[in-house]
Order: sequence, then structure tokens, then C-alpha cells
Amino acid sequence: MVPLTCINTKEIKTIKKIIGHDDVRNHLHSLGFIEGNHIKILARSSGNLIVKVKESRLAISQEMAKSIVV
Repeated sequence: MVPLTCINTKEIKTIKKIIGHDDVRNHLHSLGFIEGNHIKILARSSGNLIVKVKESRLAISQEMAKSIVV
């Protein structure tokens, strides 16, 4: 298991765990980052990531991406 920031663009992975403070975990869960869901990094820009999760495209910071373990 590695943080989302360590995978390559266009790889599809399964979210294994969301780590961090309760507020960060709750925010990510509300966006669809839930254990068992598939996630794909579409692009990287200035340290931020554009990802696809649950048929939605979202931009998240690198810090937030470190809380997502795949």
C-alpha cells in the first residue's frame, strides 16, 4: 500500500484506506473517496492532482492526496 501521490498517471487503483485527521477523512469521504472505490490520476499540475473517482473528476492538493492510500 502506498499514498496516491506515488502512483503513475493513468493507473487505476483501489482505495485501501483514508488516513489523517477526522475532518480530512470526512471531507474526502464526502467527495467519494471511499475504501474500495477505484481511482485514477488523470493529470498532475503544480503538485496538485486531477483524479477520477466514481465517474467524477476532482482536483485535490498533494497534501490531501497523501491521505489516500491505494
